[in-house]
Amino acid sequence: MKIKVAIVEDDQIIRDGLEYILKNSKGFDCIGVFVTAEEALNNLDVENVDVVLMDINLPGMNGIECARILKQKRENIDIMMLTIHEEPDKIFQSLMAGATGYILKNTSMKEILRSIKELKQGGSPMSSQIARKVIQAFQIAPVEKTNNLSEREYEIVCELANGLTYDEIAEKLFISVETVRYHIKNIYSKLQVHSRTEAVMKVFQSWRNK
Repeated sequence: MKIKVAIVEDDQIIRDGLEYILKNSKGFDCIGVFVTAEEALNNLDVENVDVVLMDINLPGMNGIECARILKQKRENIDIMMLTIHEEPDKIFQSLMAGATGYILKNTSMKEILRSIKELKQGGSPMSSQIARKVIQAFQIAPVEKTNNLSEREYEIVCELANGLTYDEIAEKLFISVETVRYHIKNIYSKLQVHSRTEAVMKVFQSWRNK
């Protein structure tokens, strides 16, 4: 089954390039191309799309606000920000709005397609530069003062922020997948959240409020 992708991008060269590669790559279907957030909100059939590629700097409403509204319309829609912005505030504002991926525009088309697949499979793809900034932001926060998380739980939240799957976290930390699931259950309980994005944002907000 093809992954149905919509594009929200005001740069014509980038927009046309994305549309072309999606229409000519096996396993993908470009079901909508929009220049503005308003156009996307008025015309995109949220029930007929798997992934939305979203620019941040758009004329009129920005992509972060557009992502927030799309998530309100359909909670399980996947949104991947495709942008030039590397600032931590933009990254976390996007995550708070509901984005589950964050890729820079200098990323190759091949990598963008791979990231779309990863997103559809439940991952949280991020450009390496972005993942590094996310981890650096979390490393600043005092572990013992962050929502009563243990050092191991905090470490796992950092890996969630880095977009790793449960299997990848288990391999990296030399623990079983069952142990990862156990820790994540405790993390969700302590933070009173129900998803990876909510957990990441709760810890980040805790750090920002210190």
